[in-house]
Amino acid sequence: HGLDAFSTKQVSGYAGEWCKRISRMVYRSAKSVICVSEKVRDQVLEGAAAPVSTTVIYNGVDPQMFAPSKDEAACGVILSVGNLIPTKGHELLMRAFAAVHPQFPDSSCEIVGDGVELSRLRRLATELNVEDKVRFLGRRSRSQVADAMRRCAVFALPSKYEGLGCVYLEAMSSEKPVIACRGQGIEEIIHHRSNGWLIDPDNLQELTDALISLLKDEELRHQLGDAARQTILQGFTFADQAEQLARLYRECSG
Repeated sequence: HGLDAFSTKQVSGYAGEWCKRISRMVYRSAKSVICVSEKVRDQVLEGAAAPVSTTVIYNGVDPQMFAPSKDEAACGVILSVGNLIPTKGHELLMRAFAAVHPQFPDSSCEIVGDGVELSRLRRLATELNVEDKVRFLGRRSRSQVADAMRRCAVFALPSKYEGLGCVYLEAMSSEKPVIACRGQGIEEIIHHRSNGWLIDPDNLQELTDALISLLKDEELRHQLGDAARQTILQGFTFADQAEQLARLYRECSG
């Protein structure tokens, strides 16, 4: 899924290097290494430093659990779901939200997740004068996340290191316009302004512009959301993933 392949970027020092060495041993001994994106495959091949058999099988999502609501989404709710760690880009999102909020005074930002960044992000919300418009919801069950996705108008997670990112697929399945970063695994599924929105990592202006474009244009939100849902149904469900995994397991055991 990427954590092992990007170990030295996720964990610094000896621990990261140790994980890298162990991962290399596993890659070289496996009949096939299943990667959730081409980005992860490239990283695996680079880390293995030797010929390795790899297969890309994208993650799937439950399209029944993560399904669009019949009710109109809450106007102006920006949702983000992810562990509160620096690489997920929550600080960037909050700064972009603070920039657009004066133009959309009824907008709000909901953040699902927990982690080491929580206290700092709470302080940042106060510094940006949006503490009453940003809700830190903590950890939530999958069904609660699905409910939150049905309620929101836009999903945004400007993460810098994502092998793929299941939450993007879940938001897409929920028929929401998704904002993600270029250079990550999700770029292989999201096509800019076709079935989602892509920005450069750490680019505050691009994220701000994306939020403005989506919050002010309901038709564009529906257009991207509809296309996102169709993308999931056409190849990124649990059934699609299971079929590909079963096929590969049979090949490896033959």
